[in-house]
Formats: sequence, structure tokens, C-alpha cells
Amino acid sequence: MVNENEFFRQATLRICGRLDIEKAMQNCLFYLNGHIPVEWMSLHLYDRNLSAMRTIAMVDFIRADRLDTLTQLPHDACDVIDNNRLSPVNVVNRPENNPICKVMSRAFHHYNSSNILMRLSIKGKDLGALAIGVQGLDRYSNEHARLLSLLNEPFAIAMANALRHRKVLQLKDMLTDDNRYLHRELLRLSGDEIIGVDGGLKGVMSMVKKVAPLTSPVLLLGETGVGKELIAGAIHHASHKKDGPFITVNSGAIPETLLDSELFGHEKGAFTGAISQKRGRFERANGGTIFLDEIGELSLQAQIRMLRVLQQHEIERVGGSEPVRVDIRIIAATHRNLTDMIQSGTFREDLLFRLNVFPIIIPPLRERKNDIPALAKYFIVRKSKQLGFHMEPHIAPGAVNRLKNYYWPGNVRELENVIERALILNRNGTLDFDNFLQTGDYNNENFFASQRKIKSLDEETAGHIRRALKESEGKVHGPGGAADLLGINPSTLRNKMNRLGIDFGRRAAKKNK
Repeated sequence: MVNENEFFRQATLRICGRLDIEKAMQNCLFYLNGHIPVEWMSLHLYDRNLSAMRTIAMVDFIRADRLDTLTQLPHDACDVIDNNRLSPVNVVNRPENNPICKVMSRAFHHYNSSNILMRLSIKGKDLGALAIGVQGLDRYSNEHARLLSLLNEPFAIAMANALRHRKVLQLKDMLTDDNRYLHRELLRLSGDEIIGVDGGLKGVMSMVKKVAPLTSPVLLLGETGVGKELIAGAIHHASHKKDGPFITVNSGAIPETLLDSELFGHEKGAFTGAISQKRGRFERANGGTIFLDEIGELSLQAQIRMLRVLQQHEIERVGGSEPVRVDIRIIAATHRNLTDMIQSGTFREDLLFRLNVFPIIIPPLRERKNDIPALAKYFIVRKSKQLGFHMEPHIAPGAVNRLKNYYWPGNVRELENVIERALILNRNGTLDFDNFLQTGDYNNENFFASQRKIKSLDEETAGHIRRALKESEGKVHGPGGAADLLGINPSTLRNKMNRLGIDFGRRAAKKNK
């Protein structure tokens, strides 16, 4: 005859005696075997969104494994769980007759076994299930089930504690992941240094020194390839948030359909494929700096969401209902004229007001040509190491002047690429760059202007209207319509579209068939 009080006390001491639940379960397994036939024990969570059973621990007399294994359940097994047709304790002496045990016994190779399933709950809230098993059919009785049911509460408490412990470990892993991410970013940035601090970038670095200790947003303006990310990194590393993360976002490189998830994260089950919670870039940047490159490429809808972050310092994950506070320094950058974009209706004026607290204009390379010799030397040394050269090629006499006379429409990035191409083709010789630069008088700004085709005002207007129609998915009037986005009367917009030959309504639908 089992002394139930002693049985409960001894089993509870073993179940709750350790934080790592798989070891606690194994200790309990040894004790239970003296009262109930048992060879293995496992803990499971039902994932309704995935229609799967998640096994978090499996123990026997030899092994105690912490797991995170998903086993897909068939419809009839899910139906049993979803409609609460499981008793608190279930004796399953023949797994083939139970839709859940049938799948799970096959998944873990427990063929021809007997099992007891016990739902674990605290205050009426289901936490998961405990399963015990033994080899052979018809091994369990109702008395075995009753005895095991005495341990429902200690197992439920142990499971709740284990899940909290795993959450802490998960957060620790996330922190480790953030540190690795930051380390990669720092390694990538550490290969770059700012050339021209005492030359063409002296004014820029003076402004960096003034704004870095503050928390104000910074807007970096300059052509593509001038090194805006390097300046953003310099601001971060000279700020009070230098020990926090520095997260870079290329606003134009993220598809609109993925933008919310990438920037703000999502909750588990928020959409198809969201099998776990994900933190977005803003959340990753918490306590540090986020660099929003090419801010002018964001859609109007994305600009509205960005404005909320700037105003309220909080985000909301996709599929979530609770706001998440973020403590971040925002640095934005663009090569576009945001004032012109406001006039054309493609950039929000209130967003520019928030971003344009401290603008820094980074000059193009053609305006700081005295920095070119130092930049060329720096890239030759750096690229030679990356390419595995034992000796660094030298620059031919006169070649530096050739570099200085070039217009550099692609700025520092183009210079870097020219250096790398020259090194690949002349690894054992001298670098003269004769075959890498276009011919012509590149000191003359008319050269760069001549490369651009000037569109007529009607062409620009038509293109702008088409972009607004694309943003509004063809809708002309009403909230969110093209006329609303452009800030004009719908009748005025239709007249312009008629004059410019832009189809809408039935004509557009007929044309697209």
C-alpha cells in the first residue's frame, strides 16, 4: 500500500529540486519507477498556430535531454486537443488507438508501448502535458493513473518555472546575438577610417563633434557614395550611446511588404511563416543608434509609421497590441532633395521637421580633391590585404593628378572600386589608371550635368502622378487616394490626367485587360 503523503513529498522534492527541468524529471523518474512502471518521461506543449506538438524535454534512465522538437499532428489529433476531449489523466495502453500517442510514439520510436498522458494546469490554465511510458502493451492501470495525478500540481509548477527559465535563457541568447551582430558591424566599420578629417571633411567633423554628445536626430545630406554611413558611425562612437548597438537600415532596399516586419518586428503567428517572435531593427537598436540610410526612398505610408517612432519613442510589433518603448538615437541620410519631394508630395513635411534638427552636408569628392591622394593610398593598402597581395603596387608618376582631374560622379565609393579593379589587373606592376577613367575634362561640372537627360515639366508631372496612383493602388479620390496624397482636388487631378494621357477608372481597367 502506497503512503500517498510520502509519495507526494518525495516526488515533489525531486520534481522541484532543480531549475533544469530535464534533470529534475530524471530524478523523479528513478523514484517513480519504484511505484509505477515507467521507462521514459517527456514534457510537451501544443502549438495551435502550427498544429504541432512541441517537445521540450525527454528523459530516460540514461539520458536527460532538453529539446525543442516540433511534431506535426494530423487533423484528428488536433481536433481532440482543440475541442478539449482529453481527460486530465489518460491511460493509453495501445498507442495505435489514440491519434496523439500514435503520432508521438512513432516520432520517438516508442513502438508497442503503454503510455499515460496528464494535462498540466495551474488555476484552470493549461500549460502543457506530461507523458510517461513503458515498453509493452497493456502495462498501465487506473490506479497507476490516479497515483500519477497526485503529482499534477508540482509538475505544473515545475513546467511553469522551466518555461520562465527558458525565456530568460532566450533573452540571454538574444543579447548574445545582438553582441555578435554589433561585433560584425564594428569589424566591418573598423576596416574604414575617415580620411580628410583635417582636409575636406574638417567642417563636417567639427559639426560631428558638436552634435555627437547630444540626443538630437541628425540628418546627413550628400550624394551617393560620399561616406554617410561612416559619418553616422563617427557620431555614434563619439556619443553617450557608444556602448549600445549601431544598427544600419537601407530604407530603399527593404520591400514594402517586409518593411513593417524588418523595422518593427512581429509576434509569433502574426502572418504565415511567422513561427516565432522577431525583433525589428528599431528594437535591436534600443539603447544605441539607428542609421536610416536613404530615408527619401520610404513610401508615404512607411513615413507615417516612422513619424510615430520619432514622436512617441515607441513601436508596435506586427500582430502585437502592446507598444514597446525604445531609447534610440536616430540618424537619417539621403542623397535626395527632401524639400523638392515635399513640394511634389512624395515626402511628409512633418517628418522632415522631426529629422532636420541638425543637418550635416557631406561634400562630394570633387569638392575635396586634396583628400584623393590619401584616400588612394588607404584603399591600395586595404585592398591589397583583402586580395592577399604580398606587395603593394605603386602609383605611377602623374597618376594621382589623373585621379584628381576626374569628376568622380560616384564619389569615394567609385574611387574605391577603381582602385580595386586596377589592383586586380596590375598586381605586380604600377597603377596608372589609364584604362579605368572616362576621357574628357572632368574638372568641368558641365560634364556631369551633360550626362543627365533633362525631362520636360509635363514628363515630370506625369511620372509623379503615376507614382501617386501606384501608391494609392489606382484610387483617385477619397482618403488615401492619389488626389489626397498629392494634396489637390480630385477634379483637378482628373483634368491633368486627361491632358497628359494618363488612364484611370474604366479606361485603365479596359487597357489592363
